[in-house]
Amino acid sequence: MNAIKNILEGIGRVCSCIFPWNTMKMLNAVIAHLYTGYLKHRFSRWGADSVIAYKAIHLKGLKYISIGRHVQISKGIQLTAWDHFQSSDYKPSIIIGDNCIIREYTHISAIGSIQIGDNLLTGNNVLISDNAHGATTPVLLDLPPVLRPLYTKGGITIGNNVWIGSNACILSSVSIGDGAIIAANSVVTHDVPAYAIAAGIPAKIIKQVK
Repeated sequence: MNAIKNILEGIGRVCSCIFPWNTMKMLNAVIAHLYTGYLKHRFSRWGADSVIAYKAIHLKGLKYISIGRHVQISKGIQLTAWDHFQSSDYKPSIIIGDNCIIREYTHISAIGSIQIGDNLLTGNNVLISDNAHGATTPVLLDLPPVLRPLYTKGGITIGNNVWIGSNACILSSVSIGDGAIIAANSVVTHDVPAYAIAAGIPAKIIKQVK
């Protein structure tokens, strides 16, 4: 096994001499644009110069998802808009504004409404979801989670120029104002005003900039 590993790493070293790093970056860009071309007509709107990197983990209900202009969506994304789940029907809508950068392994999921303004920047592994697997009633809690109907307390609105740190969770019935910052690893369960910094589990306002 070690011999095989050494051979593979040796081949990698040879390739690094033949193909400069910039060549690999260019190849990744080419693959991303091919992937974008394959997918973008499935969305309700795909803005000019937006790109989604290869490859997404889970894409669902793209006809209910609108992407603005100059949006960069990194690999490992999950974009899910559920119009039907476990015999229940929903009316989902996900709208992402212009110039947003959505980093690796972010998950955006809606059965209702998620509206994201312009210039959003996320870290890695962010969750933005307006739904959960069922309400907390005794009858539903006796079912396996995957068999419970999806449940929402309300939609999510994220303003312009918002920064959401890695591993943060934005949950249902939340509004985040313009220019807000959500610290890494935070869980947002209540509204965050504009130009505020929120952190913690659950997230609380630790500073109001203006």
